[in-house]
Amino acid sequence: MRFSFNAKRGLIIVQVEVSGPSGSAILSLALDTGATATLINQSRLMQVGYDPAAQPDRLQITTGSGVEFVPRVTVSKINTLGRDRTSFPVLGHTLPPSAGVDGLLGLDFFRGQELIVNFRTGEISLN
Repeated sequence: MRFSFNAKRGLIIVQVEVSGPSGSAILSLALDTGATATLINQSRLMQVGYDPAAQPDRLQITTGSGVEFVPRVTVSKINTLGRDRTSFPVLGHTLPPSAGVDGLLGLDFFRGQELIVNFRTGEISLN
């Protein structure tokens, strides 16, 4: 299955459905092969019923502004690029509105698969 993206502009944005105790939401995440873990804005996690502040599991991450400790939240389901992951751990972090995305889709989602990003055709496939 192939998914389109704008190969001529900015970030590669993918639509991601995240499910939680209060329902599901469609998020816009930047495909980020430089991120080892998937990260979702804490406000969006709260929207689907998770409380990042109550999570005991915290990980150290390095961002452009320094080193921070962020909660790890296991979401019931995440779906994008034709793939479902259940009981999938994500990091919760507060992103500035200027980020223009709800988070980052990191390498943890792609491990063990073949990701093809074709900038000539503006298509992504995940095999």
